[in-house]
Amino acid sequence: MTAIYIHIPFCEHICYYCDFNKVFLEGQPVDKYVDLLIKEMEMVTEKQVMKPVETIFVGGGTPTTLTEAQLTRLCSAVQRLFPIAKEAEFSFEANPGDLSVSKLQVMKDHGVNRLSMGVQSFNNELLKKIGRIHTVDDVYQSVNNAKQVGFENVSIDLIFSLPGQTEADFEDTLTKALNLDLPHYSAYSLIIEPKTIFYNLMQKGKLLLPGEDAEANMYEMLMSTMEKHGRRQYEISNFAKPGFESRHNIVYWSNEHYFGFGAGAHGYVGETRYANYGPLKKYMQPLEKNELPIFQQKELTLKEKMEEEMFLGLRKVVGVDKAQFQAKFGQPLDTTFARAIEKTIEKGWLESMQGSIRLTRRGRFLGNNVFQEFL
Repeated sequence: MTAIYIHIPFCEHICYYCDFNKVFLEGQPVDKYVDLLIKEMEMVTEKQVMKPVETIFVGGGTPTTLTEAQLTRLCSAVQRLFPIAKEAEFSFEANPGDLSVSKLQVMKDHGVNRLSMGVQSFNNELLKKIGRIHTVDDVYQSVNNAKQVGFENVSIDLIFSLPGQTEADFEDTLTKALNLDLPHYSAYSLIIEPKTIFYNLMQKGKLLLPGEDAEANMYEMLMSTMEKHGRRQYEISNFAKPGFESRHNIVYWSNEHYFGFGAGAHGYVGETRYANYGPLKKYMQPLEKNELPIFQQKELTLKEKMEEEMFLGLRKVVGVDKAQFQAKFGQPLDTTFARAIEKTIEKGWLESMQGSIRLTRRGRFLGNNVFQEFL
């Protein structure tokens, strides 16, 4: 499968928890960035024959901060440069409040067929506390706009264990989210990352979080509520109606190859993982000299590839397929990681089935602990 990730780093506002590669939109050379992003894609496609692309994901930052003209240029270039498979998944990340009917129509006209919206909460006070600038009404308006234009595959992201959030509040958010009757939902526990506003507040003792017990209760509530409403959990943080799973993210979790374009984007092609420069100026300078903006690249060893297969693949509810592991690496899974498997099974975190190894329900609460055992 050929997959493509495209990064748009611009945001109108920086959320307090976000550590993604992003910059304030105001005063930035957005048109120049789009032109050089297209140039990067041209340079890569000139060097190799591209197989049909089955999944494209435009992330950020906030891709929908682009104007209609910029969206048209970008999407037109994608269609021109890549052989897109007939049934390809073409996703755009979006913020509620940015999704005007006109922008949505531009995306729809250029083959975009999936939207992923960063909603995070259905509590306006909590949205302010985490630095979001949209309101709950914006969410409803954006979903209605998307449906009006003809988007059927719409996903929303939620975050739980937010500062000041109660279990009752998260239950209310889940109820309101599911009342939208969307085919896909993602929900993540808040992680405090370095170089974020929340990290600085935590260092000063000014960030009051719900605590581990409340976080575990919210996750249990999430899993049981999604199951009750027919959204099958297929990955630690992702739930979908059958057939609406994120094909692009499954590429990552299945440790398959993908191209990364844009500032700070990562890619995995052949045996090599690579990363582009993140700062805008450093990303754009090489392209102005007709050079690719690659900051670092690393050819993976067999050991590294097998470890990645485990800590990525175990995120999936179906786990890691033993036959596929053997075919991919020429080694049996059960013996290659015998010690880690035995240890995590004893703790009740993992179970070994006839054809696969997967997290137990308890293990889903402690994913990072499990993954560490395979490194």
